[in-house]
Amino acid sequence: MAHLDFEEPLVELEERIAALKALTEADDPEAAAIDAEIRALETQADRLQRELYADLDVWTKVQLSRHPDRPYFRDYLALLFDDFVELHGDRAFRDDPAIMCGFARFDAEIVAVVGHQKGRTAKDKAYRNFGMAHPEGYRKAIRIMKLAEQAMRPVLTFIDTPGAYPGIGAEERGQAEAIGRAIETMSQLRVPIISTVVGEGGSGGALAIGVADRVLMQEFATYSVITPEGCASILWRDAARGPEAAEQLHLLAHDAASLGVIDEVVREPTGGAHRKPEEAARLLRDRIRAHLDELRGRSGAALVAERYQRFRALGTWR
Repeated sequence: MAHLDFEEPLVELEERIAALKALTEADDPEAAAIDAEIRALETQADRLQRELYADLDVWTKVQLSRHPDRPYFRDYLALLFDDFVELHGDRAFRDDPAIMCGFARFDAEIVAVVGHQKGRTAKDKAYRNFGMAHPEGYRKAIRIMKLAEQAMRPVLTFIDTPGAYPGIGAEERGQAEAIGRAIETMSQLRVPIISTVVGEGGSGGALAIGVADRVLMQEFATYSVITPEGCASILWRDAARGPEAAEQLHLLAHDAASLGVIDEVVREPTGGAHRKPEEAARLLRDRIRAHLDELRGRSGAALVAERYQRFRALGTWR
């Protein structure tokens, strides 16, 4: 299991517990003593875990949002949904693997699902372009969301991207237009939309699938107009000042909630979603279901009008 530097003491303790458990046998005369030591170490590990994650600085939380073991969209597809059918292609250029789309059952209800996918292995990361979508990815998402509207099915989106891909080819094929069209499409959909930031929510690449009736954000996710490193590169010509930029960007979940950018911070298991993905999924399922139930029964016109007012109200003047 991969880990960040600050997690090292906890990982060492957990490895010691695992080693002791491997030594125990049912007929071992010292089994009782070993079991007692294991219980003591587990209590110590639980206390250490709570202490480590109780007061993290902003940059450490940014690193947690990018943790290599953090659940990605495909993980949540397996943990939250049944009978997922993936749909491919934008019907104009190609299929973009950085965005996955399709239909699935959520608590027996058929819904459309759209999400960024980063990839785990080096090969898969390259294939998924690290979750940075090209314009055809957003055009694919638009196609699936329009299908959902035709079938009167809710749309659930999962945001996890450093940003839309800024390469020459993406710009030549209309990256800005595709993002703008996605925002326009979502603003006019006459079905319930719930978006959840599950990792990084970066710039227009995130907003392109984030115009929703309810925007949720996991506890250790981030949501910002730009990555800290990108911000530091622009402001100070030094990406190494990313931690300093992160402090100024107010990109954490509680910041987004206090600014009214999101509707709810979804709690994660102690230590983050990467330590207990199943529990993280259960906590997320409960909140998505609650918001879906709340939106159910509203007319398409009411959803569009309230969605418009929600985003028009963002921002304050002093």
